[in-house]
Amino acid sequence: MTEGIGRSAEELYYSAGESAAGFWARAARAPEFSGMAAELRAEGVRLLEEPVPALTEELFSIFARTGSRLEFERAYFQRRRRLNAFALLSLLEPAAERYYGKLLETLRTILEERTWCLPAHVKGTDAAKTIDLFSAETGFALSEIACLLGDRLPPELTEGIDRAVARRLIGPLLRDGPHHWETARHNWAAVCAGSVGAAALLRTTDAETLEAVLAKVLPALDCYLDGFGEDGACPEGLGYWNYGFGYYVYFADLLAKRTGGRIDLFAKPKVRSIALFQQAAYLCGDRVACFSDSLREIPFRTGLTHYLARMYSELETPDARYEAGLGEDHCHRWAPALRDWLWRDSRTAASGGLRPASRYFPDAQWLLSRCVSEAGRCFGFAAKGGHNDEPHNHNDIGQFMWMVDGTAFAADLGSGEYTSAYFGADRYAYDCNGSQGHSVPIVDGRGQEAGRAHAATVLEAAAGESEDALRLDLRRAYRAPGLASLVRELRWRKAGECRLTLTDEVAFEGEPLSFTERIVTFAAPDLTEDGTVRLTSGGLTALIRYDGALLEVSAERRVYSDHFGEPQAWYAIDWKLRRPNSANRIELVFELGDGNEPKYRAE
Repeated sequence: MTEGIGRSAEELYYSAGESAAGFWARAARAPEFSGMAAELRAEGVRLLEEPVPALTEELFSIFARTGSRLEFERAYFQRRRRLNAFALLSLLEPAAERYYGKLLETLRTILEERTWCLPAHVKGTDAAKTIDLFSAETGFALSEIACLLGDRLPPELTEGIDRAVARRLIGPLLRDGPHHWETARHNWAAVCAGSVGAAALLRTTDAETLEAVLAKVLPALDCYLDGFGEDGACPEGLGYWNYGFGYYVYFADLLAKRTGGRIDLFAKPKVRSIALFQQAAYLCGDRVACFSDSLREIPFRTGLTHYLARMYSELETPDARYEAGLGEDHCHRWAPALRDWLWRDSRTAASGGLRPASRYFPDAQWLLSRCVSEAGRCFGFAAKGGHNDEPHNHNDIGQFMWMVDGTAFAADLGSGEYTSAYFGADRYAYDCNGSQGHSVPIVDGRGQEAGRAHAATVLEAAAGESEDALRLDLRRAYRAPGLASLVRELRWRKAGECRLTLTDEVAFEGEPLSFTERIVTFAAPDLTEDGTVRLTSGGLTALIRYDGALLEVSAERRVYSDHFGEPQAWYAIDWKLRRPNSANRIELVFELGDGNEPKYRAE
């Protein structure tokens, strides 16, 4: 498999005919890199004045004692931030000794870390035998920096990197496995396998060892691809698409180059479908369909996107204003940051942004849509079926989003603060994870249940030029005796009035149960007008029309801790059936207000 492997750093990283020195000299002065260069230089000047954050045993122990991750991770990721800045500046400005000296200091500090793993990933295990996401990423980063800087690094430091990679990654992979991520069907498989495989490609000189590593990581990457349906949708959301698929691409690129194209992981048919998911997931600007543990706003990675655009002609590139900056990734990962420089393509950057589009993904049961009204408003709509045992699962079958010019009036809370409890038995007590924090019905006071058996059945799915529709049987999502049927229809009319209509038809066996519609929003609701809920945010007003004789409306302000540990207020708007019957039909109509709206009448 590895016979004949061997390429220089310039062959691995730079375009044919351009030397490493030539590329970085061009990047230092070319207009297409000017914004990135200015940001990087400002980052370097700022970090020169800051000490290397300490990673103490006290910090490491906080997770075991309290379940909180943020204290240790803030310091850990700040070290990786320094690594990125000073390594990139040492390439961009090779004569700047002040940056080079700080790079050496940072490299030595990281090599001295007791473990490269996060405390949350080594609980109850031997850290020396563990490979987690961040230990794998760190080994990849150090290997790549050693390769790119070459003889500029002191020999003892390069040797230290090679020993650390062998001890912390290669040895545990071959000796202490199998590791849980080797058969995972989500981002862990791609990030861990891709990073360890890349480090081995760059730093392992023994052909037998490299063969053994590839024999482990290639099947793991196949498992990662198995987590996608043929439609290419990422059930973990666009953030984890960036993460997992990004590391798949970084490794696949190095592997193809090191083998002269003999091993081509892009040749797998599903990879093309996965590559095209990004352009569908953006609803308006950098706002995304943030189902699962996703952030609500995700700038795109320039390097990854431009690389894929060169490979797949139908891939579209978002508008350049939504590019990820140097500090956008709070984990400060080296691999995507480097490739934002190396893979940047000025011609692709000028492509003009994403076009209006609607697409249904039958395997994931996601309907994603963005359109521009005659008045120039950007509308985004997303809805999902699926099941309640997805990667980074939320109990959210039937969830939907509706936004105007980037303001989500029907919203998804996205990911919360990661703690031990967040991934434990109480996961669905968190509003952002449980169905109570989603725009789905409440039946007999109960939310949806977790588990693969609690799934939607798709009755209709259509992504059309003037109208999109998703009709779902939600009965199996609930464990409510007496619930005979529950069918949700979401019909998004994009032409003319741009109106979203939600219709739920619910039937009971025996005594009718209580039934409540819930809509999640970040906009404070005004309930004073009978038959209309008014939402105002971002200079816009949206209206939700309903039949006041059928439904009693109320609202509650709630707060959750977002992914960065910051409190975020949201509102649960509830419409309760006043007098449930054996069969009921409920309709909510969402439209943009203009001050002269006709009253909604139930049909």
